[in-house]
Amino acid sequence: MDVKTVCLGMLTDGPASGYDLKKEFESSFAHFFAAGYGSIYPALSSLAEDGLVDCELVPQDGKPDRKVYRITDTGRAFLLEALENTTPCHKVRSEFLATMCFAHLMRPEVVEAVLDNRLADIARYQELFRELETSCDQDWPAGAEFVLGFGKAMTAAMETYIRDNRHKLAAKPVATTAAG
Repeated sequence: MDVKTVCLGMLTDGPASGYDLKKEFESSFAHFFAAGYGSIYPALSSLAEDGLVDCELVPQDGKPDRKVYRITDTGRAFLLEALENTTPCHKVRSEFLATMCFAHLMRPEVVEAVLDNRLADIARYQELFRELETSCDQDWPAGAEFVLGFGKAMTAAMETYIRDNRHKLAAKPVATTAAG
């Protein structure tokens, strides 16, 4: 699923600006789907060109007009068709894991710092999950509850794995580089 399709899904909750969608990516979507302004705004522009969203300019005092997007009937049909995919890919792109592949080339104190920083990131996600659970005034759709639970399970498993296995990285000597 691409950023455009995720934006369409978010817009089923109601009209939103690119800024609003960015905040959604930073909160409830943060643990599984990253998107920044550099992908959100082009996606919204493309969706508008394709007639999948409407855009309304809302005047603001002393600022440029705010663009508020609404999903169209055509956009809803497109989204529902995209959601019919019964084999969505589960990709993991982790700079952390890529770095750990080369832990044997790193100084032990750097490996420890990377692991400590990853644990701190996990703790921030766990706090975000607690905040999402306690700040929600309404019943969540079953899918949102599932995704939140999945995130909680994944972060708990990551934390446990790092704590239980970090000694394996510290036990390996730093490799020397070959002279070329």
